[in-house]
Amino acid sequence: MRNTYITIPHTLEYIMTGYYDIVLGLIPVALLGITAALTVVGISPSAAIPIGSLVAMALIGHAMFVNAPVEPTDETGTTRPPINAD
Repeated sequence: MRNTYITIPHTLEYIMTGYYDIVLGLIPVALLGITAALTVVGISPSAAIPIGSLVAMALIGHAMFVNAPVEPTDETGTTRPPINAD
C-alpha cells in the first residue's frame, strides 16, 4: 500500500488584507463600539452617536483624501493597462 500525501497550499499567503479592507472593517466598529462605550461610561446616546459617527467619518476621510488609492505603475513610471476580467 502506497502512502499518498496531499500538499495543502499556504492559504495565509493568499489573504490580501490591505489598508482599505481594514478601514472598511473599522467604520462600523468605530460607529457602534465608540457609541456603546460612551453610553456605558454615562454619556447620553444623543451625544455618543455623533461622536462615534465623527470618528467613522474621520476614518473615511483619511482613506479617501490622506491615503488615497493610486493607480499602480510599473518600474518605468508608466501606468499599466487595465486587466480584462472576461
